[in-house]
Amino acid sequence: MKRLFTVALTAMLILVLAACGGNESEGKSSNGDGSESGEEKVIRAGIGLNDKHPQYKGLLKFKEIVEEKTDGSIKVETFHSGQLGDDRTMIENLQINSQQVVIPSTAPMANFVPEFSVFDIPFLFPSEDVADQVLDGETGQKILDKLEGQDLKGLAYWENGFRDLTNSERAVSSVEDFKGLKIRTMENDLHLDAFKALGANPTPMAFTELFTAMQQGTVDGQENPYATIYLQKFYEVQDHVSNTHHIYSPFVFLMSKTFFDNLSEENQKIVKEAAEEAGEYERKLNREANEKYLKKLQEEGMEFTEITDEAREEMKKKVQPVVDEYKSKIGEDIVDEVYKAVEEASK
Repeated sequence: MKRLFTVALTAMLILVLAACGGNESEGKSSNGDGSESGEEKVIRAGIGLNDKHPQYKGLLKFKEIVEEKTDGSIKVETFHSGQLGDDRTMIENLQINSQQVVIPSTAPMANFVPEFSVFDIPFLFPSEDVADQVLDGETGQKILDKLEGQDLKGLAYWENGFRDLTNSERAVSSVEDFKGLKIRTMENDLHLDAFKALGANPTPMAFTELFTAMQQGTVDGQENPYATIYLQKFYEVQDHVSNTHHIYSPFVFLMSKTFFDNLSEENQKIVKEAAEEAGEYERKLNREANEKYLKKLQEEGMEFTEITDEAREEMKKKVQPVVDEYKSKIGEDIVDEVYKAVEEASK
């Protein structure tokens, strides 16, 4: 009887130890390289724009690449239209790893890393091609690297595009036409001061509140690329659009540093390459969309005003004192480096 009891007890102990051992090794690879094979990870990825925008289509491409190349061990859940909050809220979510990906414009990024304000200098980039070369080069990467001190990982630049002005008051073709216009801007001091220098009355506001604010007359207008203007149906509450091209606005593909650091080297490489490949896809879609959506805005009844080179140069002169003031705030070295990179890429 004692022998039966001892055998039964020994068997139970073996089962318990095996179970404990199984829990400790669950989701870990047996090759000791720190990879997480067998463990499903989830990336919660959110954006502020809607599901028709090229940015969301790019996010779906990122999901497709990651899930395919990791054989489904990393799942990507996508959220659009500010379902997880505005850009600033989502960036803060990344810092505590309650969300893993967001793709904001560079303007709100300046609240976390001041050097990102360099990309909000008015009339910095003369073309999309020049912007690509600078952002994808050594200078762009140097600025991405600064995010790590904020518990963020910058994986790639995507494209929001050249920002253009709309309003419900009058056609804007010159500096004088800005006078007194209540323009919604992002929460970015450089944007605010630049519009003040042009004579406008800028009002910072969350993107999710913008349509209602224009509808109610709280603001007269806003500035965004054509794709955003059309897909958010701003033509329903705006009458005029001008190709001011005052700022080229990149998107930054951000990941929670905590999440990224806990991936195996192999999966880190997959995630980074997916962000870059999906970014190239998103840029292509965005450029095609902006050309198409300008025509659609006109079809919806918006009056389009072409800004002449002379008028744009006058606008540039008006905001130059603001640029000079912010140069020291952003960092003279980084501003000079970006201007030099722009000059080199423009040759």
